Amino acid sequence: MGLLNVIRRLALREKLPIREIARRTGLSRNTIKKYLKSGAIEPKFAVPERPSKLDPFADKLSAWLKTDSTKSRKQRRPLTLLFLTQN
Repeated sequence: MGLLNVIRRLALREKLPIREIARRTGLSRNTIKKYLKSGAIEPKFAVPERPSKLDPFADKLSAWLKTDSTKSRKQRRPLTLLFLTQN
């Protein structure tokens, strides 16, 4: 949860004094007053969709995991071995 939301919740819902909010958040009382007075909303940034680094290997890894799931625990490959065999 964003810091402005925390400050606003403590001040408006829980009716805590500014001094107590400053104590809990570690911010100065002046900063708390400035945030409450401004009424600003925290900006929300759009995160672009990024491909995973594992996408080229996803089919191979899922096939390996599917075959290893049928084996007993002692015969399964550890993740380090899966990593080494993909390179």
